[in-house]
Amino acid sequence: MRTQIVLVPGFWLGEWAWEEVARSLAPRGYAVDALTLPGQGPDDPNRAVVTPQDQADAVVAALDPSADRRVLAVHSGAAIPGTLVLDQRPDLVDHMVWVDTAPSADGTAMDADFSADVLLLDDRWEDELAGGSMRDLTDEQLATFRERAVPEPGLVVSTPVRLTDDARHDVPGTVVCTSFPASDFRSYAEQGVSFLKALPDYRALTYVDLPTGHWPMWSRPAELADLLDEAARADR
Repeated sequence: MRTQIVLVPGFWLGEWAWEEVARSLAPRGYAVDALTLPGQGPDDPNRAVVTPQDQADAVVAALDPSADRRVLAVHSGAAIPGTLVLDQRPDLVDHMVWVDTAPSADGTAMDADFSADVLLLDDRWEDELAGGSMRDLTDEQLATFRERAVPEPGLVVSTPVRLTDDARHDVPGTVVCTSFPASDFRSYAEQGVSFLKALPDYRALTYVDLPTGHWPMWSRPAELADLLDEAARADR
């Protein structure tokens, strides 16, 4: 059986963010593809006009219909195009992994009031540090993050997603809870917290804890690879 694992980084990141995880997964026999989404390359000339749909189309193009099984892992803000993929092509995803993130709800955006062409990491750096999301990252990792981060397309931040296919709710998934525990994910979702409120609609989710900060592909790469391996073997 040929299983493909597609790894999609969140805001400000390219495929390089998944290097350690991909290196751990490849010897296990998986076809591993880490993506750099449209607008997230270091020299992308179209960054200011890239939309969530453009990014979703790139993910669909990366999913191999000839594979026996396809696992799609999205981190953080990549949940936006990831949810669009599930809605538009649920047939191409056998298992979804939400890495410290959750599916978008219909009609929602990351920040509908955001109006700039791009979102810079530097604009959020201090808040991320103060909020603990960079927990367990070394000084070297923090320096690399800041050096290699690219501006995030503004339209990806501000454009609401439109979802129509209930079949997305039946795609099996794993929610990897890093910044706060799975029990909190569930509780906040039930309370209707905006970025988690779609979770109760999904009918085949498993929640797992991986206590660390928001970037486990750097702080806990081996453990994250193990969880992706488990997801790839689930539901068979």
